[in-house]
Amino acid sequence: MSCIYSSLSSFSISSKSAFPSSSSRSNFKPRISCSVGGTVAEPKTINATEPLLLDAVRGKEVERPPVWLMRQAGSYQTLCEKHPSFRERSENVDLVVEISLQPWKVFQPDGVILFSDILTPLSGMNIPFDIIKGKGPVIFDPPTTLSDVEKVREFIPEESVPYVGEALTILRKEVNNQAAVLGFVGAPFTLASYVVEGGSSKNFTKIKRLAFAEPKVLHSLLQIFATSMAKYIRYQADHGAQAVQIFDSWATELSPVDFEEFSLPYLKQIVEAVKLTHPDLPLILYASGSGGLLERLPLTGVDVVSLDWTVDMADGRRRLGPNVAIQGNVDPGVLFGSKEFITNRINDTVKKAGKGKHILNLGHGIKVGTPEENVAHFFEVAKGLRY
Repeated sequence: MSCIYSSLSSFSISSKSAFPSSSSRSNFKPRISCSVGGTVAEPKTINATEPLLLDAVRGKEVERPPVWLMRQAGSYQTLCEKHPSFRERSENVDLVVEISLQPWKVFQPDGVILFSDILTPLSGMNIPFDIIKGKGPVIFDPPTTLSDVEKVREFIPEESVPYVGEALTILRKEVNNQAAVLGFVGAPFTLASYVVEGGSSKNFTKIKRLAFAEPKVLHSLLQIFATSMAKYIRYQADHGAQAVQIFDSWATELSPVDFEEFSLPYLKQIVEAVKLTHPDLPLILYASGSGGLLERLPLTGVDVVSLDWTVDMADGRRRLGPNVAIQGNVDPGVLFGSKEFITNRINDTVKKAGKGKHILNLGHGIKVGTPEENVAHFFEVAKGLRY
């Protein structure tokens, strides 16, 4: 699994008419190639209507579940050739806005997520890293001791990532409340896992050695990440994000008892800190493979729990209870099936989720090689649903 949630190239979009209108979208047959699309005209008036996604999360009456897809923002060959570094693409305001808007222009999802990465804050925290093509994230000097952790700085987004704030402000204006603009951050344990492991991991032996042999060191690192991510969420909200998703993908590598020590307290800290200043900001928590931890996730205080496809939606709704909204959870592999099969799975998921407080999404990001016409079909069916 990659840490690049909204931005990793899973598919790309091009056609002779790069961004078809909604009236022609049902006939749109994209092909897998890459191009740079056009620009969105600046709206002349601000839409005062709340986006559907926000209404659904808050339990208001909605006619259908809102829909967006994790990793819906593709990357484009023309951009990749001109800007081969992922960090360059994700740290340039114009490119971030353009790539974030690509799926919006084609599919009109109900959520438009920022093109970025959960590791983006690391440089501003004195943790040098890069994202290398074909290898993924690389942390150049993983902290292993208390003295190493003491060198890690708290994140100040205004100083370290001003381009994130600028991009969110532009996205909010461009989307004009026709969809919710989504920000995202990494959760403390997941960030610590990447940092301590030195990148992606299969066995998580380094982070678990630190957790079980030197827990004081890990707790110190987790506390810095918790304080920093709370600041980052508030920063994103202040610059245009209308909801923020917290990715704690690696927390599910923990046993329930260890989750309660090394993940849950820090997630609760983040939520509590954000709600003090932004009580109406919806917070979404996603942790892949979370079936064994499901009842613990609402204890964080988040507004939405995002399920992966390994949990039956009806079971997930029952286990989470009525007070939290739910997101998901179609298997990304379904998008390799026939259009009839995709339609049936969408209908099954929505039926099991019940009316209201549901965001339709995949249970994980779009897979590389997914047929784009099937993505278009997913959105077409989803937006045609009515309760």
